[in-house]
Formats: sequence, structure tokens, C-alpha cells
Amino acid sequence: MKATYIDYNDTNSFSKTLIAYLGHNEALAPFYGNKPDYNGFGEQMSKKKNFAHRELLTQVLSDQYADLLDTSPEVAQNIIRLKDENTYTVTTGHQLNIFTGPLYFIFKIVTAIKLAQDLKEKFPDKEFVPVYWMATEDHDFEEINHTRVFGKKISWEVDKHAATGRISTDTIRETVKTYCNTFGLSENATELTKLVEEAYLKGRSLADATRVFVNSLFKQYGLIILDADRKELKKVFAPIMEEDILKEKSFKAIEQTSAQLLEAGFSTQVHAREINFFYLTDEFRERIVHLEDGRFEVLHQDLFFTEAELKKEIQSHPERFSPNVVMRPMYEEVILPNLAYIGGGAEIVYWLQLKANFDQYKVQFPILIPRNSAMITDDQMAGKIFRLDFTFKSIFKPSETLKKDYVKRITKHRLNLHDEWMEFNSIFGKIKLRAHKIDPSLGPSTDAVKARLKKAVNNLEKKLLKAEKRNHEDALIQIDRIKEKLFPKGALQERTENFAELYLKHGPELIPDLVKSFNPLDFKFTILY
Repeated sequence: MKATYIDYNDTNSFSKTLIAYLGHNEALAPFYGNKPDYNGFGEQMSKKKNFAHRELLTQVLSDQYADLLDTSPEVAQNIIRLKDENTYTVTTGHQLNIFTGPLYFIFKIVTAIKLAQDLKEKFPDKEFVPVYWMATEDHDFEEINHTRVFGKKISWEVDKHAATGRISTDTIRETVKTYCNTFGLSENATELTKLVEEAYLKGRSLADATRVFVNSLFKQYGLIILDADRKELKKVFAPIMEEDILKEKSFKAIEQTSAQLLEAGFSTQVHAREINFFYLTDEFRERIVHLEDGRFEVLHQDLFFTEAELKKEIQSHPERFSPNVVMRPMYEEVILPNLAYIGGGAEIVYWLQLKANFDQYKVQFPILIPRNSAMITDDQMAGKIFRLDFTFKSIFKPSETLKKDYVKRITKHRLNLHDEWMEFNSIFGKIKLRAHKIDPSLGPSTDAVKARLKKAVNNLEKKLLKAEKRNHEDALIQIDRIKEKLFPKGALQERTENFAELYLKHGPELIPDLVKSFNPLDFKFTILY
């Protein structure tokens, strides 16, 4: 595929805060650590070199990959490399969307892979391992139980569960059948069906099924897929769990930072709670709250702890304490030799709210890298865009603006009545002067007549444009079709469509083409065709 790149600012699709971060706005400097460039990575490595949990991490990963290592030698090698102090990770994270959900799931992982490759080229004496952190403890099943293929929503209905990663895929067979039936008949369809069925129809948990499926797509790049819902890993994090729950330190730091961001004119994305951990079992995942009588309650479960009992529970069963959205990032940085976090626009914004909390716990804050965003089309669509005399940059404008621009550019008639209005304006100046000489009070009446005429001229301009649009109806219909194809339901393609449609067209070369075309540290929107 061919690639072209445009500034994120020109897409009109990303937040002011993200654009400010990409533009190195000085007002944001206090809210992040090292800059997202090679100098920043050099500094980050020096601060992360003494990571203490390499043996534990490699043991957990070896256990999780026990059934896959024979088929994934690149992954096996990267797990071994993590024991070495000169090996670092670059991490992205996402929920367990069935069949990977929207396209940006794939884009996140490709960005991590390409960044690891770029860092290896820049620092050849070090090793860099891409990591996909599965949000296995998340309990919002409605966010992940569906995907869209060829505009069709495909859902999996199952009883709610405490943590989505622990859900059995025993009941997903009909959903898999519906998904695969959209593929049609082709070699690529057969291959993708095989990958989906192998992952989801073997009675695995959703976490394990996701690992198998994502591994089948990315194993050649040595991608590590981590499920951090493990007692051994939580034990490392237990001291911070205890401080957050008993002293509410995270709440105070994050609330202060959020206020500072708002005062500086930037948005915030998340709100910290006094206690930022859930109590997790196979049956439920519920918030922990501090009561006025000093006890701690697990909401909706009639379960209470004294402070001493809670400390003992954290030490004995750290796996029962599940971090929420503001503490999951810190958990990640505690158990990984991580240099950078790769996230979407909203994720980058909420990470900016967290640095003060990292600082007070003396945990190194990662470099923040916005994931690559992309639009994927083909030569036929590109040809239509170019024949209408548009560019990939201009196609991000609203449909009505594109139509107006096209008609004004193509018409043989002058639709703008600016020159005529300037003549009217001059005449009204003379009329107003004459009226003022006769009776100064007639000035407002003259202005009112002028305003009515201005409105009439504007309406006439609109009618001229509308009439000329009818003369180019076919081209304007084509503009609507281009917009609907590239921006389904008015949103970026990556936010709605599943990767299957592209895999069916491009086959196994889709992922290598994305890896080749993405440039994580250039911070440009990628268009592939």
C-alpha cells in the first residue's frame, strides 16, 4: 500500500489537549515526564534500568504462554530477553473486544511494534519488546461484546460477569458463526475463519481466547500479551494498594492535577475516587468505600473490613483487589520495565492527570505516545477523490463544505454577489447621508432597510448556489458516498469498523503493510491506499 501523511490538527477529529501535547505546548510540560523523542527515551532507559521484577515477570508470561510458545519462537525469545537488564518494553493496553473490536485496537498494537523496531534501530545495544496489556479485570461487558463488519453490528449476549477476562467462551459459537458468515468465499476468508474458530471455539476464557487470536496476528513480531490478573503480580503492587485505600493519597494528587489542567485551559478525562480499587471475585467486582465508622465496605455485597482486616486481606489475597482506570497505569509501570505507553487521544489526556500521583509513589512516569491513527482505502477511492479535485487532507471537511467548494470551483458562473453588494453599500451610504440632512432620526430606518436588503442578497446567493448544485448532482452524490465510505456514521473509519473487511481484501499482508507505514514518533495521521 502507498502511504501519505497529514497533521492531526488538519483532521478536526482530535481534542485540543492532544493537539497541544503533540505541539509541545509549554503549559502541559508539568503534566508529563520525558518528551516523546529519542532523547527522552535515552533518559527514560537510565531511570528504568534497575527494574526489579524481571524473573517474576518472565515466569508469569511463561505460564500464560505454555500452550503457544512452540508456535511463537519470536515471542518465546522476547520472554527470555525480559530477564536482561538491557531489555525494555513499550506497552499499549485495551479491553477484550471480541474479534478485536474497532480498527484502532489493531492500530495500537502496530504502533507498539513499530516503536519497538524504531528504538532498536536507534539504540542497537538494547532490546525493546512490544506489549499488549489486556484489560482482563474490566467488568463493562457491554463495551466489548460487539463489533461491526460491513456496517453490521454483531453481538455476543451472555450473563454479566465480574471480570470480562474470566468469562468462558462456551456460549460464543453462534456469534462466531455470524461473524464469519460475513466474510464470503475467498482464500483470505478461509484463513481468517480458521484463526477466529481456533481462538474462540476451544472453551477458553475470553482472556485466553483473545491472547490466542491476537498472537495469531502478531506473533512474528514477538508481541507479548499480558494478563495482569495474577496473584504473584498483584503482590508486588500490594504496598501501593494499601496506601491508596487507607490514606486516599491518589485521590488528593489526581484531583489537584485535574484542577490545574482545567485552570490551564485543558480538558480532563477521568475522576479519581477516594479509593481507586475494586474488590474482585469470580462472582463480582465492586467498589470499596470508607465508612464514617472507620470500616471499609464492599458495595452491594454486605461485606465489611476493619482497617486491620483489610491490611491482612491485601497481604493474603492481593488478587482480590482490582485497580480502576487511574491506578491500572501505575500497576502497569510497577510490574513492567516499561518506557512508553501508547494510547488513544482520550487515554493520553487522562494519563496527563496522573503524573503527580506517580511522583508521590516514586514510580517512573512513562513517555506518552499517541497511537497511530489511520484511514485505509484503495486506488479506486483515491481516484474518485482526485478526479473531484480534492486531496486526502480536504476530504476531512464536512460534506456540505466539500459540496460548496466543489460547485464554486467547477461552475462557469460567479455565484458570489460580493461586488454587487459593495455597490449597494456605497449607494446606501449616500442615501443615509441625504436622509440625515433631512431628518437625523431617519438614520436607523435607513440601516433597517439596508439590513433587509443584505439578508435578501445573502438568500439570493444561497439560491444561486443551490441551483448550480442541481447542475452537478452526480458529483455531489459521489461526495456523499466518499464521505460515508471513509467516515462511517460520520466518524473516523478506525472508530467503528472491524479489521476483518481489510483483512479479507489484503490478507496476511495487512499487518506488515501497517507496520511498514506507521511512524510513531512523527505524529502524523496516516492514509493508506
